[in-house]
Amino acid sequence: MWTSVNMEAYLALTCHYINENLQLCTSVLGVQYFPQSHTAGNLAQVKRGMMEDWAITNKVKCLVTDAAPNMIASTRQLQIRHSITETLNSLNLLVRKSCDQIPTLTSIRHKARHIVTYFRSSTTAKEELAQVQQQMGRTTLKLINEVPTRWNSTYEMLSRLHDEREPVWVSLTSLKTDLTPLTADEYNIIGEALLVLAPFHQATVELSEERRVSGSKVILMMKMLYLALECNASDLRTQAAIHLHEHLKRRVTDTASNLESLSVLTLATLLGPRFKSFGFRSSSKCNEAVSRLRSECASIIDYRRTNEPQPGPSAQQLSAPTSDNLWQHLDSEVARQAKSATADAIQEVQRYLAEGNIARSQDPLQYWDNQKATFPHLFRLALQFLCTPASSVPCERVFSTAGELVSKKRNRLNFKILEQLIFLNKNL
Repeated sequence: MWTSVNMEAYLALTCHYINENLQLCTSVLGVQYFPQSHTAGNLAQVKRGMMEDWAITNKVKCLVTDAAPNMIASTRQLQIRHSITETLNSLNLLVRKSCDQIPTLTSIRHKARHIVTYFRSSTTAKEELAQVQQQMGRTTLKLINEVPTRWNSTYEMLSRLHDEREPVWVSLTSLKTDLTPLTADEYNIIGEALLVLAPFHQATVELSEERRVSGSKVILMMKMLYLALECNASDLRTQAAIHLHEHLKRRVTDTASNLESLSVLTLATLLGPRFKSFGFRSSSKCNEAVSRLRSECASIIDYRRTNEPQPGPSAQQLSAPTSDNLWQHLDSEVARQAKSATADAIQEVQRYLAEGNIARSQDPLQYWDNQKATFPHLFRLALQFLCTPASSVPCERVFSTAGELVSKKRNRLNFKILEQLIFLNKNL
């Protein structure tokens, strides 16, 4: 959902799929004016209408949204698999809530924000800082201010301030200001907090930049964050950093457990040849995911055998003497067992999981292009689930364009024209 400068609400729907050339694609299905209230029923009705317009109602494997209650309820009404894989938003909330529970760190953040605001709003202070940086032989760098809605901006603010603490301290002492510089102890706390938060910043950047099958990395990313927290625990000395570490570890554990229960994400993780079962922290959750994959694979096999034409009896079978009818019941039973979809699915999944993982730098879709004859049914599942995005960022980018179109100079733009302009801009 997005609201323009004219206070007009719009709903955008993007579609993510893998095309016939095994390339991950994103298309904008529509940006629709939404004057009605944002109830689950209204949201579901508009989404259903867009899917019917494009004739994809029966092709949608899951719907990716944030954790807003009305979005969750609307997906439930549509009876579509729901994947709350707004990982970036989850990381933002996870880190933000953990930081807010540390009073010492909150006080340092407020103090740092005042210092940064001063250097960014005062021309004299800005020039003084640049001059001091040049005198110290440093690169001239501006301080970064945090944005309340993005936790990584807090990380970048503290990181830049920590790196430039000497020029900032010298500049503040020479300027006529009532601002109190951060103390050495406070910089120590910042340094250890940055050590704890660095993996989360890396995860945020990596998921934002991922242009391949990002959904397959979500569960593994939470596992890597947990392991990174474990490694950094012994290097912490300040109480603020230790408490931050404890809060983050608890929240990462809870989030990872929830994500490992989402069918869409677990299937995407297993079907990602870079990670497979290594992406899971919980062995029981991994076993459940493997069972789920076998069931999905069996469904594909059963569907193909039911709906695709089967080869008829051979000439030898047609010319067989009638005396062979003595064995026809046994032969039919053996043939039925040989065609068991479940048994074939178990075998195909076991062969796939037994293969070595490809390198993390390799393209998973290229792997499936090469292995589609070896694992034909898993290949079909890979096409269905690996296109699941890790976040709703592609959809949110639609509104970045919309914000440029509906400006103060074009505030009388008709909503129908706006819908067409965005559609053309994103799809052509």
